[in-house]
Amino acid sequence: MNMDIAYCGLECQTCPIHMATLEKDDSVKTRMRFEIAEQLASLYKTTPKPEIITDCDGCKALNGRLFTGCTDCEIRKCAILKKVVNCAYCSDYACDKLNRHFAIDPGAQTRLEEIRRKN
Repeated sequence: MNMDIAYCGLECQTCPIHMATLEKDDSVKTRMRFEIAEQLASLYKTTPKPEIITDCDGCKALNGRLFTGCTDCEIRKCAILKKVVNCAYCSDYACDKLNRHFAIDPGAQTRLEEIRRKN
């Protein structure tokens, strides 16, 4: 299973939340969490506090640390239920939930469609 691509097509290795998880310097990690909160506020029109930016080992880490948004993610829940590696392998590709995600992260769509072409 490719742990680097989330169910939704997000690339974990470039995800700011995952990158903050890997950061060893606490002061840098704190600064990164403030920046992530600002990015989330802009993308989702919310007002998240930096303290909600928890460590995340990726949405496929069933026993690992998950960001709050990942634990509540409908795409993740659906993919786990359907037992697919990621949404590229789903017979319902691309569903409404995924299309809403693509509007925010078009790179995710590109990655998933590339996987679909290869298979």
